[in-house]
Amino acid sequence: MVKHIESLKRKGQVPPLLLVLGAAILWSTGGLFIKATNLSAYELSFGRSLLAAIIIAIFTRREGFGINRISAITSLLYAALLILFVLATKLTTAANAIFLQYTAPVYVLILEPLFYKEKFRARDFVTVGACIAGMSLFFVGKLRPQDVSGNLFALASGVCFALFFLLLRHSKARKVNRASSVIYGNLIVVVLCAPSFLGAVQRGISAADLGCIAYLGVVQIGFAYLLFTLAMARGVRSLDAGIIGYVEPVLNPVWVFLFIGERPSGWAIIGGAIIVASVIVHMLIETTTKRQKNTEPDLLIAHE
Repeated sequence: MVKHIESLKRKGQVPPLLLVLGAAILWSTGGLFIKATNLSAYELSFGRSLLAAIIIAIFTRREGFGINRISAITSLLYAALLILFVLATKLTTAANAIFLQYTAPVYVLILEPLFYKEKFRARDFVTVGACIAGMSLFFVGKLRPQDVSGNLFALASGVCFALFFLLLRHSKARKVNRASSVIYGNLIVVVLCAPSFLGAVQRGISAADLGCIAYLGVVQIGFAYLLFTLAMARGVRSLDAGIIGYVEPVLNPVWVFLFIGERPSGWAIIGGAIIVASVIVHMLIETTTKRQKNTEPDLLIAHE
């Protein structure tokens, strides 16, 4: 498969933006398969992360195993966001889970000036305000207790992802392959969730549940990650990749609705639209400003 992709790369038969789109579509199916399995969040996380770590390690080879203090912290953050997202998807609607995780850019805008002494601009304040307004709509209307818990887990997942992204910018993090944080993060999940999975094995795991685990680990995380990194290696602009990446939160609840029938609330749809629109507009303004300085904007895209 890798040789085939490399061959296409040399011949230029696959436009890199299509690779990003393919990765985003695969990421967007996560909610559907998490909802489809009868396994608990911890049981599912074990199998998904084990397979994802193996796939990514195989294709990054030795480069994916470098580690230092900063990358160790990013690994812990990545492990946390993985578990929190699965918990959120199990407890609340897929729309709430994915849209609230995609509030990560809001926390980046707030924390970046503190981390890297960067100026907090007026347009950042407007973006943060709009996204907070969108977030508040997820808690409007009738909510079951598990919905509130799921929404809070999703918000926490977004915070972890923002911190993960910020630390990836650290000078020490750049001394090792960034895939190392993904590999070690998944392995941490495997260790933490192993007792739960062993309990599931004793009870018996259905073929359907094993199929969901295999798909999530190999395809939804592993193969999607390879498509995305190949696209970036072929020169896709961060802005283009970031905007195309927002196909994920848009399609995620669509798949769940089409195949499982879970309907997000009207308030959640409006809130999600506000969040996605606010972040994309901010990215467009940011890249226009940075283009004048001949620099490339940073990319924030979820690999949950």
